[in-house]
Amino acid sequence: MPKENEMLEELKKIRELLTTPPTPPARKGMMNEFKDFIKNYKVMGLAVAFIIGIYLGAMVQALVSDLIMPIIGLAIPGLDNLATMEFPVGNQSFLVGHFLVAVLTFIIVAFVIFILVKITKRWGLE
Repeated sequence: MPKENEMLEELKKIRELLTTPPTPPARKGMMNEFKDFIKNYKVMGLAVAFIIGIYLGAMVQALVSDLIMPIIGLAIPGLDNLATMEFPVGNQSFLVGHFLVAVLTFIIVAFVIFILVKITKRWGLE
């Protein structure tokens, strides 16, 4: 038995010497690593979404401040434009209209994003 164990141990050592370890991957180079980064993390899609989001926000901001708020201002007698409404208290002036524009803009942008997410889920895009 001890000789068999010695032979088995010797065979294990020989097997370890004969099996070659996997070769490490070749160095890709900075440019190839950068391309892989762009592809794996979908950076271009993120950049496009960011740019579209900026312009969507600007478009909704213009819609709210230039079209919706003046219409609301026409509905309230004695107020020309709700976006410019302010309440003076002492020597301070609270720009309530500007805040209402920001809130309404946020609600519209959130609703548009909600609709876009629903559509992309329906199409199977995640």
